[in-house]
Amino acid sequence: MILTHRRHRSPLKTAAVAAFAGLALTAGTFGATFAQEASPSAATCNVEQAVADAPLAYTVDGTRSVASYTVIEELASVGENEVVGTTSAIIGSILLDEDGTPLMCSNFAVDMRTLVTDENRRDNYLRENTLESDTYPFATFVVASVDGLDGPIEDGATVPATLTGDFTLHGVTKTVSWDAEITRDGDTLTGTADYTFLIADYEMEKPIIGPVVAIDDEVTLSVDIVATLAG
Repeated sequence: MILTHRRHRSPLKTAAVAAFAGLALTAGTFGATFAQEASPSAATCNVEQAVADAPLAYTVDGTRSVASYTVIEELASVGENEVVGTTSAIIGSILLDEDGTPLMCSNFAVDMRTLVTDENRRDNYLRENTLESDTYPFATFVVASVDGLDGPIEDGATVPATLTGDFTLHGVTKTVSWDAEITRDGDTLTGTADYTFLIADYEMEKPIIGPVVAIDDEVTLSVDIVATLAG
């Protein structure tokens, strides 16, 4: 994960922020969005209440955070090609107790309508067919447990962890684990997290069009999150 504020926004980021604002995605109303997108069976979280009750709540800064996917495709007359799609349209909250120990109900959401690669035709096909992102606009993750930490995240320290919780993509929710590294630096958390899944697990069709003759079954999702301590 990465977890922080940028003053100048690109058209893509501005559009994403406007869409989120329309859903009232503030710390106080974020839970309503997750209620629509996922019902975390592992955490049984009321996200809105969890954010309000957390001693330390860090707010994900979408202007400095990035979500991406990576998949290998095979192109006719070319061979293997790595496809990377990215977006900065990501929001969420990272919750800690008074000592800096991560809490359940930490969360993030990614606007899948804003993912872009180096090929517009591919992006349009993914949005309309594979991801069906007009119908399923958000991918969400709600944390049920954080494993691998011996104690709280000390200020200035970087720690590895496994984040387990409920991930929703394309209308399908599964309990999954992300491999993560988290750094705490005063009022800022930064980190990375990765999760690899099979396309069929989320009831999606492979986007085999044009020169694409095959696509790997596996896709890796990554988030680089920057979050700052909420005032």
